[in-house]
Amino acid sequence: MVVRGALLEESRQADRLFHALADATRRDIVTQTLDRERSVSELAELYPMSFAAVQKHVAVLADAGLVSKHRRGREQIVRGEVGRVRKARTLFLVGRTRIHLDEVEGLGHFMELEVVLREGESTEAGVREAHGLMERLGVKAAQLIDRAYVDLLRG
Repeated sequence: MVVRGALLEESRQADRLFHALADATRRDIVTQTLDRERSVSELAELYPMSFAAVQKHVAVLADAGLVSKHRRGREQIVRGEVGRVRKARTLFLVGRTRIHLDEVEGLGHFMELEVVLREGESTEAGVREAHGLMERLGVKAAQLIDRAYVDLLRG
């Protein structure tokens, strides 16, 4: 059990990413748009499906952050996105809490707490333990983030 809003969002983003990549057509659309921008109309010509179906595939990919879309006149243009987070992680164990100290290139330093719950223990107990440790470390609630590193890099 991880006690951190950013990790919950990272988990949701991972779900969107794996869902998007689970389909062969979507994987091919990403490949087709990494080397150059393509219109949805141009992409639709490559696949044995309707324009609307290709639009839906592009929307799933955009939601996962694998492509970006913009308008050029009446055309919707799709570009594959290459995203990367470079970080160095130091891991400490305090009781049953893992403390991850990350140095993220382009963003700075971050700390993440992960409380390992005992069998049958409530999430609330883990949250209380994490909050107690944050207090002892001098971490204030205003310093917490609720987004993934890649989202912070995008602005």
